[in-house]
Amino acid sequence: MIPVQSFGKTEDGRAAQIFTLENPRLRVRITDYGGRIVSIEAPDREGRRTHVVLGFEDVRHYVASDGAFGALLGRTANRISKGRFTLHGKTYQLPLNEECANLHGGPQGFDRLFWDVEADSGSSEPSLLCTLVSPDGDQGFPGELSVEARYRLAGEWLWLEFVAHTDAPTPVSLSAHPYFNLAGPDAPTVLDHQVTLAAERFLPTDAQQLPTGELRHVEGTPFDFRSAATLGSRIRQVDPQLLYGQGYDHYFVLPSPMPASAQFAARAREPRSGRVLEIYTTQPGLQLYTGNQLNGSVAGRGGIYRQSAGLAFEPQGYPDAENRPQFPSNVTYPDRPYSASIGYRFRAE
Repeated sequence: MIPVQSFGKTEDGRAAQIFTLENPRLRVRITDYGGRIVSIEAPDREGRRTHVVLGFEDVRHYVASDGAFGALLGRTANRISKGRFTLHGKTYQLPLNEECANLHGGPQGFDRLFWDVEADSGSSEPSLLCTLVSPDGDQGFPGELSVEARYRLAGEWLWLEFVAHTDAPTPVSLSAHPYFNLAGPDAPTVLDHQVTLAAERFLPTDAQQLPTGELRHVEGTPFDFRSAATLGSRIRQVDPQLLYGQGYDHYFVLPSPMPASAQFAARAREPRSGRVLEIYTTQPGLQLYTGNQLNGSVAGRGGIYRQSAGLAFEPQGYPDAENRPQFPSNVTYPDRPYSASIGYRFRAE
């Protein structure tokens, strides 16, 4: 039995719910608005659990805030240049929610929709099944897309598993956007977090944060996290890429583009608590984002959220692959369903 509680109402009167998954190691709460991770409580080296993601305690705060706090992202995570792409000879125009791009599927992407959520009766572990049907033409995308997103607790792991079916070729790149702060809600920044990324290459961007098409080696740059380094030791180095993003907001290429099982992608360690987050995924890469646009305009659990209050790891397909034929394609076809998984492992040392 998975506990379900009211999570307030949106301004138009739609009631939201919040669901709790719990085992002896972790406690995770998820709302049907945007399929969002509202909170994760994980233990430190002394066994004391506290919140390790940024979030709010009422659905209205999520509706009012930007930043996709904790949300499921789709149809395509990240940016599509000019909101435009051509597929099988037909050009599609998507709505822009940035000056030069469609971001995270558009102004009414999956993060802004209510998902159908129910306990996954087929699982022996605490598990939620979130489903959504995106109709043909939704935010300008072709084809009807039926999406399943399963959250599952397994010991010290939280797994997020996606499956999607379409009736016509369409771009699909699903992900999630929790902001982590492993020190807990009272810590003002994540700049002391020690980060490791399993990436030898990253995608440089232009001033609009759109990929240039280059795959650049990380060696000799502030983007080299092959060995653990604190974010604060790199984020203010003088580099055009860090100026464009006002910090890290870049895609890192993982070793295997199509792994048979989830590959190691990232690790973050917070030294005072000893909490460690490891991320494994079947996706070809992940976006590292250091909360650069958090500007103090919203207050959540722990206080006002300012720049670098949280750290996002977003496993996903290549950004703007729809306009970059040299990148692996994000297009899903009726006879080839989309599937991807992300594993979040919480340890302490």
